[in-house]
Amino acid sequence: MTRAPRPADDDAPKPARTICAGDGIAWLRENALPPTHAVVTSLPDFSEMKAAGFDGWRDWFVGTVALICSRVDEHAPAVFYQTDVKRDGTWIDKAHLVALGAQRAGAACLFHKIVCRAPAGNATFGRPGFAHLLAFSRGLRVPVAQSSADVLPELGEMTWSRAMGTAACEEACRFLVRSTACRVVVDPFCGHGTVLAVANAYGLGAVGVERSKKRAERARALRFVRGEGIA
Repeated sequence: MTRAPRPADDDAPKPARTICAGDGIAWLRENALPPTHAVVTSLPDFSEMKAAGFDGWRDWFVGTVALICSRVDEHAPAVFYQTDVKRDGTWIDKAHLVALGAQRAGAACLFHKIVCRAPAGNATFGRPGFAHLLAFSRGLRVPVAQSSADVLPELGEMTWSRAMGTAACEEACRFLVRSTACRVVVDPFCGHGTVLAVANAYGLGAVGVERSKKRAERARALRFVRGEGIA
């Protein structure tokens, strides 16, 4: 009996990616996320929402984190990648703002990792030499044996100045595959879609929402190859 040849990797079914051009907040309110879906995202900072004023942006940020944490399933995580910024000579601690929003939604912190944006010992200006990678959930808990490094030594590639670095995206996707039942990544502020491309490379489906039609087109086309980077 002759066995049919196994399909080559290029012939294997590819994980789906759906990009919606529109308002990520409205999309979250209109779409209930099943237990298979996790959010991995980076929220806009004050420089992108100056018309709201600083207090308005801060309230929006905390409220949006609370919305995201409440929209994911009780046993699914919401993962946030955020970089602090300076305003009037003082730091805006976005990890603190994320924690405030998560607390409002009744979500607990699963991990808080530091992602190095510059080598230790180097001064940076305007933005710190590190970023935050945080995960929260209302019901999911991660066994101690599945812990991973708290400090990522490098950011990885970035498609633009506000993008999530590929190293952070890979860490988030490895966490989902290893420690959750989630097999679809949702990013309501997907930009160029880095985390969505990385998710596909890890065998995960991806759903993104982006207000800019030009960035949405880029997000549909972006490719990431494990071990090689952005293609």
